[in-house]
Amino acid sequence: MGAYEIQTTKKESLSAMKIFITDGFWRKSLAAVRSLGRRGAEVTVGDSCMLAPSFYSRFCSHRVVYPSPLVQPEEFLAYVLDSLKKTTYQCLMPMEEETLLLISRHKDKVSELTGLLIPEYEKLVFIRDKANMIHWALKAGIPCPKTYFVKRLDEIDGITAEAEFPLVIKPRISSGSRGIRYVRCREELLGAYKAVHEKFSLPLIQEYVPAGGGAFCLSALFSKDSQLKAVFIHKRLREYPVTGGPSTFRESVYHDEIKTLGIKILKQLGWVGVASVEFKIDPRDNIPKLMEINPRFWGSLALSIYAGVDFPYLICRLLAGEDFKPVEEYKVGKKARWLLPGDMMHFFAMLKRGNIPDGFFNFFDRNTVYDYFALDDPLPVLGQILSLGTLFYENDVKRLLQKR
Repeated sequence: MGAYEIQTTKKESLSAMKIFITDGFWRKSLAAVRSLGRRGAEVTVGDSCMLAPSFYSRFCSHRVVYPSPLVQPEEFLAYVLDSLKKTTYQCLMPMEEETLLLISRHKDKVSELTGLLIPEYEKLVFIRDKANMIHWALKAGIPCPKTYFVKRLDEIDGITAEAEFPLVIKPRISSGSRGIRYVRCREELLGAYKAVHEKFSLPLIQEYVPAGGGAFCLSALFSKDSQLKAVFIHKRLREYPVTGGPSTFRESVYHDEIKTLGIKILKQLGWVGVASVEFKIDPRDNIPKLMEINPRFWGSLALSIYAGVDFPYLICRLLAGEDFKPVEEYKVGKKARWLLPGDMMHFFAMLKRGNIPDGFFNFFDRNTVYDYFALDDPLPVLGQILSLGTLFYENDVKRLLQKR
């Protein structure tokens, strides 16, 4: 039996489609649910947390609570395969990295039962390791911060003598700001490195790229034959932690140099599906430096949809066999905000430093969309508030939030 193909035509709407979206706890999942539900698709949302905010969306047709992909991976996979056998879903969208890895590892089995547009497992494992990613990028001629690859702890003394401070210690595998330490002087390096090493074996050491040039993210979609089908760029305006973490406020922009560089990276990787590539422009030489490649949907998905690049919808079109020109045009100056708790935490962190973020109290800007709140779909905000209570008893949620 070959890979599953969606039995639709170009003229049919998404009302003919059943779609399974995993990891309903996260704001990117809610963005996908709203996008596809508004287009008439029958959307099933799954999560291991009973209070996932996406469950409260009026665009969620069915809610399923499945075993945790983190602590019960085999049971989770069995549940997904059984669900796909019982119900004909035209598309499965794994949203979180852990879920994506599991699905990708068993891609042959899953793709016989539903439409799937994700990278190969080996490529995911390779690129999520920042040491692999930076090694590869340097060989490919991609500008990166100066990086030290530590193989033994006794190498730290040599790095201490050579490096210019400040430095950043980064876990090889992590997301968000988890495990990152900033080191401002030579005396701090060894102790800080050992502290990170205890939880994340042999992390990287990188030069610190100073603020001033801006932080940008290129998001892209590639077809099964690795052809570019969509691209979008946003600039981070605020983030939490303020020293570097997930964006809490961001804006759609054009940036030709980052577009060229980001597409070059993903094409050379032979990418399939979605990915995001993060850059910081170094104010010392005005060169974009590669910071990270995320092989999955990104937290600020709502902004790209709002600006006109609807990645979940485009995936459905590709799986339906439709061919279309790459979507490269979108509205600039559109903004998206993760108000609670992200932007509020940024506000209080800046307040401690004696600063109030510009425009923070402009809650009714017509060009701003919110990650959770929507006038035509208000209840996920309630789900978000209630889900905060899961921190007291849901170990799975605690583990995931440590990465955000």
